[in-house]
Amino acid sequence: MCGFVGFVNYKNDISKMKNILLNMNSTLSKRGPDEDGFFVDKNVALAHKRLIVIDPNGGTQPMIEKNTYGEYVIVYNGQIYNTKEIRKTLLEKGFTFNSHSDTEVLLKAYIHYGNDVVNHLNGIFAFAIWNSRKKELFLARDHFGIKPLFYTIKNDCLVFGSEIKALFEYPGVEKTLDNQGICELFGIGPAHTPGTTIFKDIYELKPAHYAVFNNYGLHIDRYWKLKSEKHTDDFDTTCDKVKYILEDSIKSQLVSDVPLCTFLSGGLDSSIITKFASDYCQKEGLSPLDTYSIDYIDNDKNFVKSDFQPNSDNYYINLMNKNLHTNHHQIVIDTPELASYLEDAMIARDMPGMADIDSSLLLFCKNVKNEMTVALSGECADEIFGGYPWFFRDDALNSATFPWSIAIDERQKLLNPSIGSKVNLRNYIDYRYNESLSEVEILDCDTDETAEKRKISHLTLNWFMQTLLDRSDRMSMYNGFELRVPFCDYRLAQYVWNIPWELKALNGREKGLLRYICRDFLPDEIIDRKKSPYPKTHNPSYLAKVKVMLSDIMKDKNAPINSLLNRDYILEILNSDGSAFSRPWFGQLMTGPQLMAYLCQVNMWLEKYQPKLEL
Repeated sequence: MCGFVGFVNYKNDISKMKNILLNMNSTLSKRGPDEDGFFVDKNVALAHKRLIVIDPNGGTQPMIEKNTYGEYVIVYNGQIYNTKEIRKTLLEKGFTFNSHSDTEVLLKAYIHYGNDVVNHLNGIFAFAIWNSRKKELFLARDHFGIKPLFYTIKNDCLVFGSEIKALFEYPGVEKTLDNQGICELFGIGPAHTPGTTIFKDIYELKPAHYAVFNNYGLHIDRYWKLKSEKHTDDFDTTCDKVKYILEDSIKSQLVSDVPLCTFLSGGLDSSIITKFASDYCQKEGLSPLDTYSIDYIDNDKNFVKSDFQPNSDNYYINLMNKNLHTNHHQIVIDTPELASYLEDAMIARDMPGMADIDSSLLLFCKNVKNEMTVALSGECADEIFGGYPWFFRDDALNSATFPWSIAIDERQKLLNPSIGSKVNLRNYIDYRYNESLSEVEILDCDTDETAEKRKISHLTLNWFMQTLLDRSDRMSMYNGFELRVPFCDYRLAQYVWNIPWELKALNGREKGLLRYICRDFLPDEIIDRKKSPYPKTHNPSYLAKVKVMLSDIMKDKNAPINSLLNRDYILEILNSDGSAFSRPWFGQLMTGPQLMAYLCQVNMWLEKYQPKLEL
């Protein structure tokens, strides 16, 4: 795992712009604390920050390959899980290798396959390859956008990098917040429309897309999408295939030359991964698997049961540890830490995010990084197998908007009236919602229920899951820590996409099919446990802390948040401990305390980034 930056200009000689390149690269130091490097030529400049995971000596970047067809240079962030298979094919084609790094395999795969290389990859990746013979740059991003890649074009120069902050180090790239940016930030946020950012003229390369930049300009193509097809496998075959793909995905992601662990919450998803990983370690004669969980001081004392969070994790974590040969570690975080790292979490995202839902993961990874470098997480199972309440609740299904973000009127009210008169969040949200739904392919053989669930699944995979993947990448890589997500394997997503809803929600349960498949190797209490989301703090001292933070901000009438948001409404939210905003800001967890923390992040962001407002 790493970070990279670069720029390409065909009209001007950029070989003397090394300092600009290095300044851009320095912003990514947290992503790659182990090593760095750069490559500069007349038309191209590339730089890289490395987190060493595979082949410490052989994976240095930028990696350069010279042959009779020219010079190729790669900078790359990610992990290719089918490296062994690609390497074998390339050996048969006459290629030789100087290392066992996936970087070298990826570079030579591009030399062999050209732009079609993306159709041979299974992994998490964002990369740039300079082809000196063609004088063109090739950019690509993995199927679900697990690894980030942003770009802009400034004075005929393509500028790109793993994080937005790097682009601002290039001369003339501005931080501008326009009408669409406000709609993204306060209407869609902390999610975002694929391909966009909150900053004007700064874009992300969409998941499952590649781009070619040459003298003719920038050309972007999509190389993969979920395909709707009739599901013809019987029940037993369906179960066998799901289990096979999932187990294969987990095993392929256990490859590492540095210490590796799993995150274990005692929920179904993390328990599946930990079970397969633990069995693999035993079978291969490796050391017992290390597992980690997060908790908060006094959380058991203050836990309040709800529909979204029906029980706490500790009992189930202990149950799994009794059944597996693992070394478990519990990371306990205190309330002041959660609040004090809100700014770090915002900087990691380059925008206000999920408040302490972000900062807690950032702190979790920071603590685990003391002993480990790579972790496997159960993220994305709910999106792929239908695990969220909105797959089942009529009020969500009939909301005619993104079901994790239905407080549209409250969001509009939060805008400063002078801005709200020019910015209509509902119109923008409706446009993005309907635009996204128009992409869903419904089959004639789909039942009404399966067709309905295809739509909600599409939205969940392309919007909600992207937000959680952004969170996973930014909070982990801020600590030079790699987080892998085995459930987010495009083969698994494609297969499960076409399983009829009646099977997917077997016995009327969220993730019912997945529960059934695991019945032979997980305890019944884990199988039957109702979904419980990522744990958040229930300590009332956290509410008190963020309330003081927001109150201190609002005491300053010159605080930048006042120019963007409705001061009177924020004070109303403060005085009601958040209940004036009657529904969660986002998802299931961003309620009163998280909303106040989010507003603190907005002010931090305005102070730190100082965007120019353009309406």
